[in-house]
Amino acid sequence: MKSSEKQIVIDSLTKQVKQYNHFYLTDISGLNAVETSDLRRLCFKQDVKLVVVKNTLLRKALEKSGKDASGLYDILKGSTSVMFCDTGNVPAKLIKDFKRTRKKTSLKGAYVEESVYIGEDQLDILEVVKTKNEIIADLVALLQSPIQTVLSQLQSGGNILHGVLKTLGEKE
Repeated sequence: MKSSEKQIVIDSLTKQVKQYNHFYLTDISGLNAVETSDLRRLCFKQDVKLVVVKNTLLRKALEKSGKDASGLYDILKGSTSVMFCDTGNVPAKLIKDFKRTRKKTSLKGAYVEESVYIGEDQLDILEVVKTKNEIIADLVALLQSPIQTVLSQLQSGGNILHGVLKTLGEKE
């Protein structure tokens, strides 16, 4: 590959790394053509972009992107495929489901919610990672809960007071 072609690939990878907030590095070298096609179809259905890359070009793209993914540099060996996505836990679920039928895929590492995860054992953790919007929604629900409790108690207190006054008014 000529250096001009390499630069085009690096620029394309850099653009994708900047565009997507989350990406997973996987090894799918053990898959045959049919299994690879099945994985690509699953990725397409889940809005995950699967790209097979050269490790050195990916490293240069990561360095150029400005994201702190330096923890992933040590695992850039052998065959590497990148799964780009907008939702952090979707590729983890996809890999786990795919591994149930085909044991030949493995997770090398991931960059999710500005954190680096290394190794196959992180798959369970990545599967339950919440997105920023989910965390904000949980926080808002937690903050609303005490307010709703106070409002309902005030309303019930008003109803009781109204009932007492009505009863006193009926006695006369």
